[in-house]
Amino acid sequence: MKFTKIALTAAVLVASSCAALAGDISGAGATFPYPVYAKWADAYKKETGIGLNYQSIGSGGGIKQIKAKTVTFGASDAPLPGKELDDAGLAQFPMVMGGIVPVVNLEGFKPGELTIDGPTLAKMFLGDIKKWDDPAIAKLNPSAKLPAQAIALVHRSDGSGTTYNFTYYLSDVSPDWKSKVGTNTAVQWPAGIGAKGNEGVANNVAQTKGSLGYVEYAYAKQNKLTYTKMINKAGKAVLPTSEAFQAAAANADWKSQPGYGVILANQPGDQSWPMTAATWILLYKKPADAVATGEALKFFAWSHAKGAKMAEDLDYVPMPANVVADIQKMWASDIKDANGKPLFALTH
Repeated sequence: MKFTKIALTAAVLVASSCAALAGDISGAGATFPYPVYAKWADAYKKETGIGLNYQSIGSGGGIKQIKAKTVTFGASDAPLPGKELDDAGLAQFPMVMGGIVPVVNLEGFKPGELTIDGPTLAKMFLGDIKKWDDPAIAKLNPSAKLPAQAIALVHRSDGSGTTYNFTYYLSDVSPDWKSKVGTNTAVQWPAGIGAKGNEGVANNVAQTKGSLGYVEYAYAKQNKLTYTKMINKAGKAVLPTSEAFQAAAANADWKSQPGYGVILANQPGDQSWPMTAATWILLYKKPADAVATGEALKFFAWSHAKGAKMAEDLDYVPMPANVVADIQKMWASDIKDANGKPLFALTH
């Protein structure tokens, strides 16, 4: 069953919010973590009776909705800087990690059979490399039979944390990309067609011969797309695996940035996947609806405690135990009701 069908079913459930229980939790934002949030939500409802109405609309939409106070939490793969968090009165913390992968629709190639490096990937998305048999691609794949076929680029059309992490990586490895396009949740793409959400990019790549796009790894697997190997910072060709994502995240200093806003792109290490990324939750420190925010914190705590295996089954990487402990201390100290009472009580 293709993930697009699962996503469609979930979207219908979200739309039927009139049937939702009063205690259900509302959230909106990043499409990157949607597969694992959906899995957690299903298990959590079976255990507690509390549902999660999560709109997978992109990080930009999630930030807008939490700032408009139309949802209990926002979700973004692009962390907000400290000043923006302070000005809005928001708390931010990472929930789970995963990998962004280049995906192609190229006849005769199976997943992991084509290798690309960062500078070449940047030139492709800049429109400088236009055909699959370009010498730069051929040099990385000396034994491959590359077709003289035009590269059909597919990128996100919406405000996207996946795009933020993807363009952050391209800016890190390509001075041309950094100067001409840069890093943001939405950029002025030099070439290609836009699609909404990880779902939209996955669908477009699946349907377009000769295409190249970028999606979160779970979408590549669920849609049976052909992903590539990447040359990492250490010069090693690596496959996108949980182990490669974990290797990239291993040395992350989460406390080094406000709101744990650490970008995991292009990390050192022989095994590291170069486009590893975290996804963050945004909550008000003094929410208008303290009960709803308390319920959301219970769901996140349950996901930390019981959701690791479910995350790993979808090739996401759970947050390390020491980081979870630190996050939950932050909840206890920073997220309070109108009377200053913490909404999350730490249990020892």
